[in-house]
Amino acid sequence: MESIDYNQELASNVLCETPSIEQLEDILHGGQLSCNHVDEVWPNLFLGDMYMSHDRYGLWKLGITHVLNAAHGKMCCKGSDDFYGTTVKYYGVPASDLPTFDISPFFYPSAHYIHEALCTAGAKVFVHCAVGVSRSAALVLAYLMIYCNHSLVDAVLKVKERRWIFPNRGFLKQLITLNSELNYKSK
Repeated sequence: MESIDYNQELASNVLCETPSIEQLEDILHGGQLSCNHVDEVWPNLFLGDMYMSHDRYGLWKLGITHVLNAAHGKMCCKGSDDFYGTTVKYYGVPASDLPTFDISPFFYPSAHYIHEALCTAGAKVFVHCAVGVSRSAALVLAYLMIYCNHSLVDAVLKVKERRWIFPNRGFLKQLITLNSELNYKSK
């Protein structure tokens, strides 16, 4: 409970400004410290790992209608339309979980995919990568920032209510840039 209070206090200090990587990492270290194979982090938006991505029955039980694979084409996460069949729409992002990888070109297309899906009645979206804490989390945060008008810190706090996440430092830098761009556009 103390880490959550500290986390909220720290977050409230940086909500109105552009956070540094260190401030974000402090927020990311607090709160929820574990995650399941899949967690609903926003209404009808699920974040998870490759184990769950291979469990077609489990996804069917959750009512998943759309899958966004943030590790498309990587050895452990070779998803495709064929794998999920005709009842699930698939979108693949060939991201590597390296601080040097530029995931930012995928922020808007992925956010658009999630948004379009969630605007469909009864749709549920599952976003995953290998572990479900870095690549896929970065894309979910970008969605919350772009379409739900959350600041980066607020988006992190919303997701962390339900799942432990920890995007790598390179992704955090790119999310900070997105946060600044969105702040500039809103003024």
